[in-house]
This record gives sequence, C-alpha cells and structure tokens, in this order.
Amino acid sequence: MKYVLAVTYALMILATNWALGRWGFVPLLGVSSMMVPAGVYFAGLTFGVRDAMQEVAGLPFTLAAIVVGAGLSWFIEPSFALASGVAFLLSELLDLAVYTPLRERQWVVASVVSNIVGSLVDSMIFLALAFHSIEGWGDLTIGKALMTAVTLPVIYLARRRRRDLLRQPV
Repeated sequence: MKYVLAVTYALMILATNWALGRWGFVPLLGVSSMMVPAGVYFAGLTFGVRDAMQEVAGLPFTLAAIVVGAGLSWFIEPSFALASGVAFLLSELLDLAVYTPLRERQWVVASVVSNIVGSLVDSMIFLALAFHSIEGWGDLTIGKALMTAVTLPVIYLARRRRRDLLRQPV
C-alpha cells in the first residue's frame, strides 16, 4: 500500500503543476470572483495523501517522498519551478511537523489542522515567489483545505491498516 500511496502522491504533484501550466487560473468551485491556480485541487490532495503515506510507510519513507516531490515540482512546470518546489517542500514539511505529534490523539483533527497549516504556507510562499504578491492566498488556501475532506477516508484506511499490521503476531 505504501507504494500505491507514493505513486498517487507523485501523480498529484505532477497534476498540480501540469494543471497550472495548462489552464493558469480557474474559478474556485465555479465562483468567478474566487480565481485560483488550476492546480489547487490536486495540491490540496497531496497533504492528505502524505498523511496516509506516513501512516503506512513511516517517517523516513515519507520524508524521502517529500524530497522527491519537491524535485518533481521543480521539473514539471519550468515557469513556476522555483515557486512550486520551494512552496511544496516547506509546506509538506510543516504539514508533517504538525500532523506527527497530534495523530495518535486525534487523527482527524491532526489531519485537518496540519492540512490547513500546510495549505496556508504553500499558498503564501507559492504566490509570493511565482507572482510577487500574496493576493488571493485566502481563496487558494480554502480550495486546498476543502480537499482535506476528500482524503480523510484514505487516511482512515491507512491508519487501520497500520493498526492491523501492528497487531499481527511475529
């Protein structure tokens, strides 16, 4: 399962950068006054998939995936390479730093809070580096944070799988 999540994670990163390069800005949830980079939906999914990957693959594997993800961000869309790579690396590491200590007590809260924090940081850094402005950071953060709800069942299944594996006799 950890490799399925790692491939999914990589595909979400690729899709984020590809969508931005292909469509630029799009209305958030069809609301024309809330324009966001087209990759917002995929970017939001990466945070939850990262949480699930940490559950089944552990911290070292997840850290390696974050570094690979930042590299993928760098090479996929050259015009946004620096902004995407730096924002991805910092926001995913921050998401991990918030999620890790909270996940054993309240994993849903850990996932939602860490994803919102990661989304906020990702939005601010990406917009500042790519467009030299943070205008629209709120809409971008909202879009990514909404995608957290989509990933909660995946994280739940990953946690359950980890628990089941830990209970198996050696």
